[in-house]
Amino acid sequence: MISRQLHRAGLRAGHMQAFSLASIGLCIGLWIRAKTVDQDERGNAERRALFVGLWPPTIWLIGDSLERHE
Repeated sequence: MISRQLHRAGLRAGHMQAFSLASIGLCIGLWIRAKTVDQDERGNAERRALFVGLWPPTIWLIGDSLERHE
């Protein structure tokens, strides 16, 4: 149901796969940045990077479901 609506809105599997790869890059960037902040803020920065690191599989699977509608 949601994948049909996303497909009708113009979102395609390639877009979601690109977003998934971009979120991996964002996670790596945030993790590297976490190593540059002071010790007091490092825990929050690392948790932020891990949170973003959970996005790619979900976004990729949404792209797979959109691929079925193409």
